[in-house]
Amino acid sequence: MRGLLYVFAALGVMGLGFWAYQENYKTQAAIADVRELYNGIGAAHERLNVLQAEWAYLNRPDRLADLADLNFDRLGLLPLMPSAFGRVDQIIYPLPPIKPITDPIALSSDMFDASGNDL
Repeated sequence: MRGLLYVFAALGVMGLGFWAYQENYKTQAAIADVRELYNGIGAAHERLNVLQAEWAYLNRPDRLADLADLNFDRLGLLPLMPSAFGRVDQIIYPLPPIKPITDPIALSSDMFDASGNDL
């Protein structure tokens, strides 16, 4: 009986050792994946910073003004002047739509005389 207990204990220890071995390799693989993700995020941030710098360079006001002057014949772009803007009181707002009559009231002609006055 005591020998059987030793065998089961030894098998249990070996099983736990095998499980710990597997978990160790899974953990190392997960850490490697996380490290790759961090490297990818860092590279994406670097690309984003480069793209933002390029965008700022391409959108310089003097460069855009030169491009507008060069392509005036095709585009007809003019510089913005304060006179190009209107005032708020000059905005014409659309009138609200007239709603249809959904519950008409019937009038009888015997309630009024020919001139439209009450009897």
